[in-house]
Amino acid sequence: MSLLQTELQAIFRRSSGRVLVVDDDEDVRAMLARFLESEGYQITEAATGAEALTAVIERAPDLVLLDLMLSSEDGFDVLASIRRYSDVPVIVLTARDRETDRVLGLKLGADDYVCKPFSPAELEARIGSVLRRGNRTSEGSRTLQFGELSIDTSAREVHVGGELVETTAKEFDLLTFLASSPRQVFTREQLLSQVWDSSSQWQDDGTVTEHVRRIRRKIEPEPERPRWVRTVRGVGYRFEP
Repeated sequence: MSLLQTELQAIFRRSSGRVLVVDDDEDVRAMLARFLESEGYQITEAATGAEALTAVIERAPDLVLLDLMLSSEDGFDVLASIRRYSDVPVIVLTARDRETDRVLGLKLGADDYVCKPFSPAELEARIGSVLRRGNRTSEGSRTLQFGELSIDTSAREVHVGGELVETTAKEFDLLTFLASSPRQVFTREQLLSQVWDSSSQWQDDGTVTEHVRRIRRKIEPEPERPRWVRTVRGVGYRFEP
């Protein structure tokens, strides 16, 4: 067994779940599927955007690994299509390492962005982080109420003025974390650690900035003059009750 195979087996040695692998390279799909299945995961493979969307709707995976460099279509379009139907966590795998591509991926709803070639340790950190968040129980859940803003931590729903606001899994986690400690200031590094189970060594702290922007756009009456999620210049963010 090669060193890479040994490392991959170690990476995916965790509890079972449903993972959708989207890549037009059959060898890559086979490699990922083989090791994930050896660790108890149920794997669905897709080579095109249409196959991926069908699998998301019909199979309800717990996680999607999406390659952006599909030969027949733009992976960003596939990501946008998935987000119209589901908030399933999506980890983007790509050779595109430009900042503009990373920002676009986050804007379209990616939960994480891993550039190729990536190290086994990095992939372990990213996948483990997403699945741990998804597997957290709702023990001690409650509704956080701040005027017109309501956050139901059990149902994982956000309402503003009685209207349901659609959020991705990561947006909900970040908003809930901030709202659970009103007026406490958190740096981007702290938020990466607490919400993403990551750090600036693994992940650009611009991820936090982009998610805050998306949350404001969804819940704030005036996103440019936020009422709830405030910026503390030179430090980070706080939730204003």
